[in-house]
Amino acid sequence: MELIIAILTLVAGIIVLIWPKILNYIVAAYLIVIGILGIIAAI
Repeated sequence: MELIIAILTLVAGIIVLIWPKILNYIVAAYLIVIGILGIIAAI
């Protein structure tokens, strides 16, 4: 799981460098994914 997060973070960083406006979408997606994982872990 940590490797997946690390890879996603790296890809997100590259995308933000290329297309800064997408940062808001990346942050939103990240928060949603972390929230879903938190809910799954709590169940």
